Amino acid sequence: MNSHSTQAPQDLFHEDISEYVAQLQLHMALQARNLVPTLTKAVDSREELLQQTQANIEKLVSRQVI
Repeated sequence: MNSHSTQAPQDLFHEDISEYVAQLQLHMALQARNLVPTLTKAVDSREELLQQTQANIEKLVSRQVI
């Protein structure tokens, strides 16, 4: 009976931790969805970054003395 009474609190503790971890994972997944831009925004930002990079390179090249 003594080992049975010590086993129950350990099981409850394990269930509490498991539930906490599951809730934390769900919360982090939902937060990640809010932080990651949508696919169309990601494509647009990459195109914008590429255009800015090309413009900066063209400026540097045009200012070089040959």
